[in-house]
Amino acid sequence: TVKVHYAGGLNDSDALDGKFASSYARRKPLSFAAGTGRVIQGWDEAILTMKVGGKTRLVIPSGIGYGKKGAGGIIPPDATLYFEVELLSVQP
Repeated sequence: TVKVHYAGGLNDSDALDGKFASSYARRKPLSFAAGTGRVIQGWDEAILTMKVGGKTRLVIPSGIGYGKKGAGGIIPPDATLYFEVELLSVQP
């Protein structure tokens, strides 16, 4: 299980402001089992390469994001997603 803080957007500048989604704004990190399909494929792939304390900027194409279906009325079909992710901890 990993714990991350993130900010994401539908364009490059949104990610910095957390306009799309932000655990920073909620003041609550996201925890999930990495590499198990609990999050979009692009996140699973990236998180598995990170080290605790590391920060990275992700550009996730639609094919490893939400694809043609989009998500929740917020993410349109075929959207490229932009995230800043900070890996806070890893627990077995």
